[in-house]
Amino acid sequence: MSRVKEKMSNQQFDSFSLPNGLRVVVQTMQGLQSAAVSLMIPAGAIHDQPGKRGTTAILADMIPRGAGDLNARQLSSSMDNLGLQRGVSGGIRYLSFSAATTADRIVEAIPLISSQVQSPHLADDQFAGAQALILQGLNALEDEPKQRLGHSLRKCSYPAPFGNPSEGSLQDVPSITIEDVRRHHESFVVPNHAVIGIAGNVTAAEIEDEIKKAFQDWKPQDVAAPIPGPVESSPLHLEHDSAQTHIGLAWDTVPYQHEHYYDSWAAISILSGGMSSRLFTEVREKRGLCYAISASINTQVDHARVFGYAGTTNERAQETLDVMVAEIRRLHEDLTEDELQRCKARAKSTLIMQQESTMSRSGSLARDTLYLGRVIPLDEVRSRIDAITVDSVREYVVEHAPEEMVLVTIGPDSLDSSCVKSPSAAV
Repeated sequence: MSRVKEKMSNQQFDSFSLPNGLRVVVQTMQGLQSAAVSLMIPAGAIHDQPGKRGTTAILADMIPRGAGDLNARQLSSSMDNLGLQRGVSGGIRYLSFSAATTADRIVEAIPLISSQVQSPHLADDQFAGAQALILQGLNALEDEPKQRLGHSLRKCSYPAPFGNPSEGSLQDVPSITIEDVRRHHESFVVPNHAVIGIAGNVTAAEIEDEIKKAFQDWKPQDVAAPIPGPVESSPLHLEHDSAQTHIGLAWDTVPYQHEHYYDSWAAISILSGGMSSRLFTEVREKRGLCYAISASINTQVDHARVFGYAGTTNERAQETLDVMVAEIRRLHEDLTEDELQRCKARAKSTLIMQQESTMSRSGSLARDTLYLGRVIPLDEVRSRIDAITVDSVREYVVEHAPEEMVLVTIGPDSLDSSCVKSPSAAV
């Protein structure tokens, strides 16, 4: 196991890998009193078997309910004694563990995290409670049209299983068994492509031996990549008796690893980055068409989408959709230096907050390693933001102008979807 040290500006990184494939990246942040650990394992909901969507969600709920030699109460008490702020979550691609505490105690947290990863109890008598909690959450989402809209928008944007909701489905969860959960853990919670990010007032030398001791027996095994399935058709309308209509749009953009990602990010920030953005100003403030409107980038490893949302009254839903699409299509027009400087200012304030949050930084270390194969220092991010120009954003927007958009609506009536079709097709 070799260690690689990188010194970038005032940021010191160390990285090393275990023989089983587990990668570890450590950023020493002197002057802070805290430290955080983020472990990301490619064992997310894309590996839920057909008819068993929600297996990852149940697994994530059960993991803290006892591991290794400790039952649920003992495990919780041990973490509380270290002052750990912690969590386990099941996402689309990754099963993630996070923990943060004072820097002098973070080494003691490593064995507790390792036991949850490698030897959770997944006991029979804990299963029904975990399954019931996932079902309660799904039932609650049924009462939230915006959440339902988001799930359907993903299914119409990404091929199954990449568009499946990480929370699972009401239809599938009742059929999941404890054996399904154990099988998912045994098959997919492996170290081969997992990454640990550690950030705070701690060095790799202080933590390397404990990492090796805790994770060296974690057995690697091959995991087959999911086979992409169909994408649900769009436009899609979900009938819902309500005084409101919820509108979801999606269109292609470039993923995080793309050379023009920051131009893409700036374009969407100008479109929907705060109360001075174009969508907020033109659709909500000037015309009063909707009570909520937004757009954001959803990036996976190799592809990405922009997801847009508007919530409005039924009477103004069609006009809201038409004006929203028009603003998206005219984004390249009249771009100004003031607009760009505002989005740069927002980005730099976010970077400053990242520098002060070990939990945020440890997550970034893990994500950068998984998505890019290397850590992006904050100084490099700042330089790439500074390098964005009005011309580069305009060129990006023109080159990547959305063709036919995905449209999903929830409300009493469907909308005329002609505006989301390819402009060239309409000529």
